[in-house]
Amino acid sequence: MQQAYIQAHQAGFAHSVEVWQDRELVGGLYGIDSGHFFSGESMFHKVPNAGKAAIQFLVEKRAALGNHLLDIQQLTPHMQAMGAETWSRKRFSDAVGVNKND
Repeated sequence: MQQAYIQAHQAGFAHSVEVWQDRELVGGLYGIDSGHFFSGESMFHKVPNAGKAAIQFLVEKRAALGNHLLDIQQLTPHMQAMGAETWSRKRFSDAVGVNKND
């Protein structure tokens, strides 16, 4: 898995958002950017709210680029409090332009 993410990063698809405090990595997330949406793979924090700061930065950055979709894989109370919601497969597929007949 690690090698796959290294290769995806080298190809420009895998990205991380890091939160640093006093030269220490204290939070962040990583995932894959498909071009249509960002699929978050994992998020962590060592200090309170560092993961939230990473998510907030990612959402704002993607919105500035005109891309608002962030796949978080699992709706948690933490993510729901930040505005996440469950979508049906059809709604998601329609939003990213996936056609079942392709």
